[in-house]
Amino acid sequence: MFNTIKNAWKIPDLRKKILFTLFIIIVFRFGSIVPVPFLDMSALNELMSYVDSTNNALSMVNMMTGGAFAQATLFAMGITPYINSSIIMQLLTVAIPPLERMAREGEEGRKRIGAITRYVTVVLGLIQGTAYFFYLRNNNITLYNDGAAQVFAAIVIILAFTAGTALMMWLGEQINQKGIGNGISILLFAGILARLPSTAQQLWSYIEMANSAPETYGKYYALAPLWIVLFLAIIWVIIFMNDAERRIPIQYAKRVVGRKMYGGQSTHMPIKVGMSGVMPIIFASSILSIPSTIQLFMGSNVAEGFWAAFFDAFSPTGWLYCILYFILILAFAYFYMTIQYNPIEMANNLRQNNGTIPGVRPGRPTSDYISKILAKVTMIGALFLAFIAIIPIIYGNISELGRLSMGGTSVIIMVGVALDTVKQMESQMMMRHYKGFLD
Repeated sequence: MFNTIKNAWKIPDLRKKILFTLFIIIVFRFGSIVPVPFLDMSALNELMSYVDSTNNALSMVNMMTGGAFAQATLFAMGITPYINSSIIMQLLTVAIPPLERMAREGEEGRKRIGAITRYVTVVLGLIQGTAYFFYLRNNNITLYNDGAAQVFAAIVIILAFTAGTALMMWLGEQINQKGIGNGISILLFAGILARLPSTAQQLWSYIEMANSAPETYGKYYALAPLWIVLFLAIIWVIIFMNDAERRIPIQYAKRVVGRKMYGGQSTHMPIKVGMSGVMPIIFASSILSIPSTIQLFMGSNVAEGFWAAFFDAFSPTGWLYCILYFILILAFAYFYMTIQYNPIEMANNLRQNNGTIPGVRPGRPTSDYISKILAKVTMIGALFLAFIAIIPIIYGNISELGRLSMGGTSVIIMVGVALDTVKQMESQMMMRHYKGFLD
């Protein structure tokens, strides 16, 4: 990876793109530390210190924004509205025939869907910004809560959050157009990477606890470094599984057109093991964060009784949480696979191009064979995602280190974006015929 970046730096055109991308990241991080007006920052810090220690929707958004959400900055909403908008459009493209036809119109259809996605992003940013404002106001974080001043402050705060969402979307598109590409993912990567110092500080705090009271906290001398080893091992496994794929052999029949013969070659159909990426984890985390988010809004009303036991079961340390987390990741992995792959359409495309799978008859037998392969590969990828997501939680509970800032979801996103970006840079170098740099 470092060799690829080093060699890309030697190419003037790619060097400009890398510098432009770094400039956009700096702008993004600057916007992540500029707070919106009319807020009591000391009260906000006290509130968010509690929120960040729990596993709810707000702590997840804070992780995705690199801490901008907890500081109520311009980019507090992060790119979550854009991600949600893209997911919604993917689902609607499958469910609504006009959108499906639009997606098949080529470049022009993709542009129209992209424009709709932008509008939906702004609407979602407005909705989330409004909800965040009312959450801040209900916790007495806003400075003006009476009369016309309250209305003016509400409008400014909500519009600031919405404008930050639109600006982040624009910054991501600028990276796609003038930078090295993969813009939205790079901004997400930068936000999560900004949490590394916080994680290092948490680990160091455990070492300091061990120094202050070796008799009580001496175990942290081994547990904190072991977490770093586990972190590096997870990165290695993610890199290994990211390139893993199941190759279905394809044989194309020979055909004569005029005086030339076409076809006859053997190739394969690659199916990635991690085809769904991190989406199943994001979906599962979002659903399981609902109970703890409700608890956050209910406050001290759930200190005891049935609801206290209910919310304890859905906490990150609860056994029910881990079991449901595992099951939901598997379920959403299969759901995402059914959206992305259509075995019947794949079998029809093979038959139209005179392609067959050796030993499998064309038509329905081919689609059934592809379905079985997809089911097996999806199961392997889903189990991989589930274990990567749950291992840090289990280790945190067993070792009593708690929930650190960098979980399995964060690591998968970081490593996946880094590998995709390096592959894009390699492809751009190949386009410029710099073969020697890839040796």
